[in-house]
Amino acid sequence: MLIRSRAPVRIDFAGGWTDVALFTEKAKGIVVNAAIDIYSYSTISYKPVENQIVEPNRVLDRSIRIYSADFDTFVEATDIRKLEYDGNIDLVKAAIRKMSIETGGFDLITQSIAPPGSGLGTSASMGVALIGVLSTMKGVSLLPYEHAELASNIEQNELGILGGKQDHYASAIGGINFMEFNGEEVKTSPIHLPHKIRYELEKNLILCYTGQSRLSGDIHQKVTSTYNNREKSTLDALHNLRSTADEIKNALMSGRLSNFGQLLSQNWESQKALHPSVTNDQIEGIFNVAIQNGAIGGKACGAGGGGCILFYCTPNQDHLVRKALEGNGVTIIDFNFDFSGLKTWRVNEDGE
Repeated sequence: MLIRSRAPVRIDFAGGWTDVALFTEKAKGIVVNAAIDIYSYSTISYKPVENQIVEPNRVLDRSIRIYSADFDTFVEATDIRKLEYDGNIDLVKAAIRKMSIETGGFDLITQSIAPPGSGLGTSASMGVALIGVLSTMKGVSLLPYEHAELASNIEQNELGILGGKQDHYASAIGGINFMEFNGEEVKTSPIHLPHKIRYELEKNLILCYTGQSRLSGDIHQKVTSTYNNREKSTLDALHNLRSTADEIKNALMSGRLSNFGQLLSQNWESQKALHPSVTNDQIEGIFNVAIQNGAIGGKACGAGGGGCILFYCTPNQDHLVRKALEGNGVTIIDFNFDFSGLKTWRVNEDGE
């Protein structure tokens, strides 16, 4: 028997960084983002018996085999309770611990379709997928926000990874959302767009991969340091990011897509003001190519410093932007919005 789960990654339009716990303790964070149809997958393989989730003879079998297709890493433990954090697929181990999985006798395989270090919230979507597949195996029903909170908890509290919660909520619930973060409280509101506006938005957005992965934790540490030092440029940038998120929500809801594109660049300027490491010569070069060939505006996804960049193009010029970017060695990632969020399902070994 196989239990599978998939969870989407996200593109962030505005307000990223304001969802980080350090900042939401003192001021409300605001983010606008969208889940897209690029997924992280988790699969559990085990041998069931009729009317039971866990096979009786596996009660004494505490072994587990974990394989990460992304890193081509295999971990096997004879006792699931003795999994230790050692830098090898610790996110999977943390999810198993968080879900209080004590009975082994199964294989767990993970795979993400997004490029490594893409800035698309890949680790968060994998965390959500893991919580989904493990809770299904346990027979525990969770609400979308519970999946998001558990996935966020294993990253921030269990593994000590710096970051916010927008990625986990986007992955768990799907869709285009306006999110508010106030301390531990998270409020998500879907942004419902007329079909023609949504189709036009999808058509004119271009997502590209720089080929340069980055460690968001490094950038988070640098921005956290400037924030703790109360540097004016960082504090002003956070305020501006929140304001831009409000503006971009209004632009979307009123169908002002050219204004939306301009606001992406406004957000990008605020991102860069957080710390010099958010951008580099390669990223600035890609921006110049895109703008010169018909992009209205754009921003780096996630923390910046590499990974993916999102552009909004003048109608009927997206093909020119695409061609110019590809001519400069940049990889285009095609996508559509995902409105399903986390999904789990069961199949037999033969796929039925």
